[in-house]
Amino acid sequence: MMIIGIPKEIMHEEARVSATPDTVKKYVDLGAKVLVETNAGKGAYFPDEDYAAAGAEIVTDVADLYAQADIILKVKEPLFNEAKGVHEIDMMHSGQYIITFIHPASPVNHEMVKNMAAKGVISITLDGIPRISRAQSMDALTSMSTCAGYKGMLMAADRLPWFIPMTACAVGVIKPANVLVLGAGVAGMQALATAKRLGSITHAGDIRPMGQENATSLGAKLIDLGVPPELAVGPGGYALRLPEDVLAAERERIAEVLPEMDIVFCSALVPGKLAPILITEEMVKLMKHGSVLVDIAIDQGGNCDITPKGTIEVKHGVTIIGTKNIPGLLPTSSTWMFANNMYELVKFITKDGQIVLDMEDEIIKSALTTIDGKVVHAGALEAMAENK
Repeated sequence: MMIIGIPKEIMHEEARVSATPDTVKKYVDLGAKVLVETNAGKGAYFPDEDYAAAGAEIVTDVADLYAQADIILKVKEPLFNEAKGVHEIDMMHSGQYIITFIHPASPVNHEMVKNMAAKGVISITLDGIPRISRAQSMDALTSMSTCAGYKGMLMAADRLPWFIPMTACAVGVIKPANVLVLGAGVAGMQALATAKRLGSITHAGDIRPMGQENATSLGAKLIDLGVPPELAVGPGGYALRLPEDVLAAERERIAEVLPEMDIVFCSALVPGKLAPILITEEMVKLMKHGSVLVDIAIDQGGNCDITPKGTIEVKHGVTIIGTKNIPGLLPTSSTWMFANNMYELVKFITKDGQIVLDMEDEIIKSALTTIDGKVVHAGALEAMAENK
């Protein structure tokens, strides 16, 4: 019988959990035993008794959960568990599987990924799931991007010291805010839709023709970034990593419009790579005092080179939001989406009650991060080589 472990997330302010009572029941129906740490779902409003009713065993000591489980399902990358005085990786054992958002290309995670390999842990990163039709149900990154786009724009609105919609009063009319979204993918589109609903004038920049078409379909005004399509679009329609001279020219075009913007929402990513730097510190200085920049690409390094990692700071008069777990601020909806994505992935790699990885499958090749004591994720290896 395969044993699945669901630990409580320990990242600061992370309220999500990797399984709901409904998905626990599905795992049990597949023949698995499910261990759920006490209060793992409390932050997302899923109580222990609901997990127990679904067939889970509630475990008080997370070390016991790690010791028993064949596969660990998490939301965020392994971290140091202050309550136990030990890193989550050091509670794991050789041959054990972990599926979570690892973001292995991000330099801050390189040491952790290497330690996972050294421990013999087999890891699959959810940000590596390719956006192909047969992987849609497993695509947690898309689900969480939907949450991040919506909630991230609300966070920007909350920090903005003036109205977003056009507002009339006895002494005059306040113009609507200008919002710029960089990267019209899933998160960017949700951010544009939310900003439009709030009454702003929306602008968008995307190097991909499809992204541009999607943005204009929501009524956004396009910012011409000047990148030829043949340099911009790779397999599957995803953005490519640009040559440095092309990226520098793109930044110049963004700099031209920054002084007009009240909110800038950064969500430009290159699959498996570090996020491109689209806004430098000098460009932030061009922005209005009181304006807000939200950088949801921070898990992969960030689109702004001075985004605070995991916090919110005011720099050069601009509020910069670098919160790393924005979907965790929408815990019930994001957990429901995430848990079902996770179930579909586990079902995909499980044959006759055991985990079987098809090393020739595109999904596995793209998402597998460590195996056989080695780091195998292409984006992580490239980023590690660059940071030597």
